[in-house]
Amino acid sequence: MIEVPATKFVKNFGQYREQVQREAIAITSHGRTSGYFLSEHEYMEYLHLKANSRKAYSVSELPEETIKSIETAQMDSSHNHLNSLMD
Repeated sequence: MIEVPATKFVKNFGQYREQVQREAIAITSHGRTSGYFLSEHEYMEYLHLKANSRKAYSVSELPEETIKSIETAQMDSSHNHLNSLMD
């Protein structure tokens, strides 16, 4: 990934529009990254990964359907021998 100052990026957008097809570009302002320029393919891949990522909840934030699923969950009977460990 290359880093490009925002002013240079704006002045040479056409050049970077071609280059972004090969690698992502970090846009900087005052020496700090302020954003990224990605190809459509990389952006779609990002959206796919984001949509399929796991979500962690605090107990107070659990969706109602998840709470109901947990309440009604039953352990498979093949694991009944493990109940003796709970005593």
